[in-house]
Amino acid sequence: MRYWFVKRRIFLVMFLGIFGIALSSAQRLNDKLLNRPYADLKAWHLGFSVGIHAQDLTFTHSGFVTDDGEQWVMEQPAFSPGFCVNGLIDFRLNTHFNVRLAPGLWFGNKVVEMRELNSGQQQRQNIKSTLIVMPVDLKFSSLRYRNIRPYLTGGVIPTFDVGKHRMSDLIQLQKFDCMLSVGLGCDVYFPYFKFIPEIKFCWGVTDLLRHKRPDLAEDPLSMRYTQSLSKVTQKMIVLTFYFE
Repeated sequence: MRYWFVKRRIFLVMFLGIFGIALSSAQRLNDKLLNRPYADLKAWHLGFSVGIHAQDLTFTHSGFVTDDGEQWVMEQPAFSPGFCVNGLIDFRLNTHFNVRLAPGLWFGNKVVEMRELNSGQQQRQNIKSTLIVMPVDLKFSSLRYRNIRPYLTGGVIPTFDVGKHRMSDLIQLQKFDCMLSVGLGCDVYFPYFKFIPEIKFCWGVTDLLRHKRPDLAEDPLSMRYTQSLSKVTQKMIVLTFYFE
C-alpha cells in the first residue's frame, strides 16, 4: 500500500510538471489568439498517445499453512515503469461530453517477493505482461479558456495479456482483466494540433490468480504459493500524452 501512494505522488508530480511546461508553451504562442477554434466541433476525430504506467498487485492471503508449518506471504516491494502506446477515436456527444476509444498495447513488469513468516525464506518472481487494452472513457470537459480546456474522465479498461506463461512461474495470473478508471487532463491547443497530458488511476475488478495449476502435478510442493493466496487484483497509474 505504501508503494502505491509513493507511485501516485511521483506520477502526480510528473503530470503537473509536464502540464505546466505545455501551458507556458501555449501562452508564449499568443494566448489571446485561439488556436484551432473549431477542433472541438467535429463529430469525431482521430489521434494517438504514448505514455508510461506503473502496475501494482494487491494480494489477499488465505492463511494457508503447509504440513511442515510454513506460512507464505506475498508482496510487491517495488515497481518498474512500463510503456504504453494507443490509438484514439473521439466521438463528440455535446458541448461538454465525449466518448473516447483508445485501443493499444501496454508493456510492463511486476516483481513479486514471497516470504516465509517463520524461517524468513524468500523467493522472487518477475511477471512480465504485454497487454492488449481497449479503454472506453466518458470525457467531461469544462468550457474552453483561451488555449486550454481541463477535463475529467471515467470509464472501463478491458485488458488481455498476450504474454506466455512459463512453466517455472510459482504464481500465474489470468489472461483477462477489467479495470475501472478515473482520470484528469487538459487539452492544450497549439496551431496545428492538441497536446493533452492526462493521468489516470485504474483498479482491477477481477481475481487474476490462477487457482488451478495442473502444470504443477509433478511438483506439488510449489502449489504452496498459490494456496497461500485467496485473491490477486491489480492497480495501475497511467501517465499519457495524447496528440490530436
